[in-house]
Amino acid sequence: MPYFLPETETDPVLTACRGLVLAHPDRLALSEKPLYLTATAPDPARRVALVSGGGSGHDPLHTGLLGRGGLDAAAPGGVFASPHNGQIFAASLATHHGGGVLHIVKNYTGDKINFGIAAERLHARGVEVATVEIADDIASADAGAGRRGTAATVVVEKILGAAADTGMGLYELADLGRAVADASRSLAVCARPHTNPASLRPAAMLPPDMLDYGVGIHGERGARSIARPRVQDLIRRMLSDLTADTPTSPDGVILVVNGLGGTSHLELQAVAAIAAEQLHERGERVAAVLTGTHTAALDMAGISLTLTALAPGWLDWWQAPTDTPLTAWPGAAAPPQPAAPAASPRTPLPRRLPGSRAALDRYAEIISHVRDALGDLDQAAGDGDFGDNLTGGLRGALARVDATGEDGLTAAAHVFLDEVGGTSGPLFGLLFQHLGAVTAGCPDGQRPALSALAKALADGTTAIQRVGGARMGDRTLVDALAPAAQLLSVKREDDPAAITTAALAAIHGARGTADMLGGRGRSSYVGKRALGTPDPGAIGAALLLIALADTYEPEMATRLPLPGYVVQPATRP
Repeated sequence: MPYFLPETETDPVLTACRGLVLAHPDRLALSEKPLYLTATAPDPARRVALVSGGGSGHDPLHTGLLGRGGLDAAAPGGVFASPHNGQIFAASLATHHGGGVLHIVKNYTGDKINFGIAAERLHARGVEVATVEIADDIASADAGAGRRGTAATVVVEKILGAAADTGMGLYELADLGRAVADASRSLAVCARPHTNPASLRPAAMLPPDMLDYGVGIHGERGARSIARPRVQDLIRRMLSDLTADTPTSPDGVILVVNGLGGTSHLELQAVAAIAAEQLHERGERVAAVLTGTHTAALDMAGISLTLTALAPGWLDWWQAPTDTPLTAWPGAAAPPQPAAPAASPRTPLPRRLPGSRAALDRYAEIISHVRDALGDLDQAAGDGDFGDNLTGGLRGALARVDATGEDGLTAAAHVFLDEVGGTSGPLFGLLFQHLGAVTAGCPDGQRPALSALAKALADGTTAIQRVGGARMGDRTLVDALAPAAQLLSVKREDDPAAITTAALAAIHGARGTADMLGGRGRSSYVGKRALGTPDPGAIGAALLLIALADTYEPEMATRLPLPGYVVQPATRP
């Protein structure tokens, strides 16, 4: 959300340009009236000035590509508004090397008109001008104005920048730029529209379970809204639409995974890996990948995918070194192509111990139903990822059981200790490690020895306390585990409801954390703000006790409250 743009009496675009030049005084110079930026140290071999520009809010587009191996000048307009022809005219004159000026223009009416007027004025001065128009957005292909110009602009400007540094002439560069633009297609989606800088409200309302498919970089709504699919399925759909419209090439494609301003690098990198793998499955050679926010729409939470079908020589220009504010270009080597798995003789899996997976299956089933609620609880005191982390760890544990045949909770211990990040993952791993030593030898349908189970629960709780330093009352999973372990330790072996009773103690302890101030962990940083919601780690531990009771005491476990109730924020039944 753009809270930090200067107030309306200050020009936010001019102020942002000043900040950019302050960060790169060795590369850039700023003209304030009219507003444009220039590269201060172009390659001596360059004969043609490359000039681009467009509305602000798409940064680092244009201004981030100023410098050697990139643009000579960029004319920024207002937020989502084309630059004035006077800016473009002045920027072109200031960087004219004598070999002409090449204008790189996105297909928007305002941009085309203002660059067109600037070109007429330059012609009147005797300056040769050529234009490359970029129209890559397939979602707007049927519009009267044709495809919009979006993230393929980055590809065109980068390749032209490298080619211009070889001394290539104006019309040769124009032909190259048009060919790259013609070989490029893009498609964008968003989960949240951008924020209107004036009102600080979303530019449009989109339900949380929907995506806008085919959005524009000025916040234009998509051609349709779709139910939010899995990320893999969304990318598959986008690539299907893109590859159907992108020219084919034996030299492969450049893949650009672009953020629209409100999407994290973690997400973009994950999308890049998935997209590259799916392209490989389609028989496409991915010659280079660029990932990051390069063509934003202010703070829109979305992504765009761009494919450029390569011709001979283009990859060398794409990978040529640059000296611009935006320097995160791919290296000289092409990304490795996914290799087909080597064939190997099929070996029988070790015999799975009877009953070894039942408790893990039940715990995974319970967590799958309350994952989002656990995330909501975690958001009150932390970062909201507890439900996802727990779900992912359990999914990995089930996969390990399928692959190795080992005990379910032992597999969970390996996965949570070795693979699940954050704080709670390894702590749960310690608990699984102790419990797995008991459940591994439990015959199908038979409850583990209570003395062994009580000792495992107590030892696991003690290990968690040694590592984390938590005590009863600190608002952690210890508040659920310790009373359950204590109660189980005094139960007789023939008590048919021992684990069920321990689970009730764990539930009571976990829900009681809603009244506690955090003494350890994330909730200790937020103080009273966490009051009223139970600790998600404690709830997760109580749900594990429910899973054990459901597995080993199914008739008695009907006395337990439903998992959905256990996760509810209310502190009293």
